[in-house]
Amino acid sequence: MAKVAFIGLGVMGYPMAGHLQKNGHEVTVYNRTSSKAEKWVAEFGGQYELTPRATAKGQDIVFTCVGNDDDLRQVILGDGSNGVIAGMSIGSILIDHTTASAEVARELSLILSKAQIDFMDAPVSGGQAGAENGQLTVMMGGEQSIFDKAKPVIDAFARCAELLGPVGSGQLAKMVNQICIAGVVQGLAEGLNFAKRAGLDGEKVVEVISKGAAQSWQMENRYKTMLNNEYDFGFAVDWMRKDLGIALDEARKNGSALPLTAMVDQYYADVQNIGGHRWDTSSLMARLEQFNK
Repeated sequence: MAKVAFIGLGVMGYPMAGHLQKNGHEVTVYNRTSSKAEKWVAEFGGQYELTPRATAKGQDIVFTCVGNDDDLRQVILGDGSNGVIAGMSIGSILIDHTTASAEVARELSLILSKAQIDFMDAPVSGGQAGAENGQLTVMMGGEQSIFDKAKPVIDAFARCAELLGPVGSGQLAKMVNQICIAGVVQGLAEGLNFAKRAGLDGEKVVEVISKGAAQSWQMENRYKTMLNNEYDFGFAVDWMRKDLGIALDEARKNGSALPLTAMVDQYYADVQNIGGHRWDTSSLMARLEQFNK
């Protein structure tokens, strides 16, 4: 069992930290809004602190799961005295589950290495349901020796954790994940919209085609809510646009062509414009419904 800290108790971090505590690890949490940390302790036990530095002090592993590159820099570096790095010990490990850029992962890894702190970027996939059920997929970048130390702890909330290369590789793999999801959700939205316009029973259609080559996680888990125009069940559009923006920026750097991703990103901008900032990513269906009016 390990002494661990978890920084960031959002829709993903809250249950992830809970699984660590339930699996016997000694967990200390921090959240920018302290009432969320208090609620977590009341539910799971463990303890909370009021600064990232205090949370990280004396821990074997510190996990972070925050919003974006700037949030990550702030919580790790702080103002030089209250960030995670100021509290961590030599030889401890920082594992970042934020979906961020590969660039910031490399930047922070270099800074932490000078303080003799190990680092891995480790974005996750599986959504809120995966976090709550302890069934996340973790894409990791870093050294094998660090991965070997961290994986038994990460297994508390993951069904799969793989080392994909040096620091930054986890973030690059997460970009691939989001690129693929964007195309799949758009295709599913178009197919279901077509079925409705053609007078077909959407549920019966999916029951048939999901047994063949069209099957996907999105189809299995989102088709019913999409047919009912319900979009409060998963990863928010605002977050997806952040992730696609990171992927598109990286593509410009490495020369990749992402025409479909760029198009779907703009479709999500349309969803935002009709008020769907916090709708889940399957709300591409709502955009098509707007065209039908």
